[in-house]
Amino acid sequence: MRAVAALLLVLAGAAGVLDQKQLTDRKLLDQLAHLFPPGTVFSPKEGTPPHFSAYVADSASGRQTLTGFAFWTTEIEPLERGYDGPIKILVGMDTRGILTGVLVVEHREPYGDFSIDPPQFAAQFKGKDIRHAFRVGDDIDAVSRASISVTSATRAIRNSARRVARALITPPERVR
Repeated sequence: MRAVAALLLVLAGAAGVLDQKQLTDRKLLDQLAHLFPPGTVFSPKEGTPPHFSAYVADSASGRQTLTGFAFWTTEIEPLERGYDGPIKILVGMDTRGILTGVLVVEHREPYGDFSIDPPQFAAQFKGKDIRHAFRVGDDIDAVSRASISVTSATRAIRNSARRVARALITPPERVR
């Protein structure tokens, strides 16, 4: 009887782990969906640098077309840190090197949530070409009292997007 009870506890614990994993995957899918248009589907994380591929299905043929990539800045630029540690940012980019969205997922700011937390910080990257300067105070809005975190997050977004682009995007042919 005790063996059966112990087995049930182990199975219940395993079911909890599976449910938690599904919850985590659902959360990740929601985060990815935030970066791309509705109807986009995503590959599992793959490749070097690590990334998720984003696909849109053609309504007529049903064929899936690669539309972009999503990646974590902390996996591509792990040494880039804010004032109080790493800043975990999920970035979406289309196949032309244009950012489709940025989602600040996790960071610690010791003096309040005023730097990279407001949605305006992430929103300013949508539509930005990776060839732009990404200079705080120039083409990226500065936030007073948060220059370390803002500069670090901006550098992480720029550098990781450029690394992904160099590895995965075929440069356009030059016009002669």
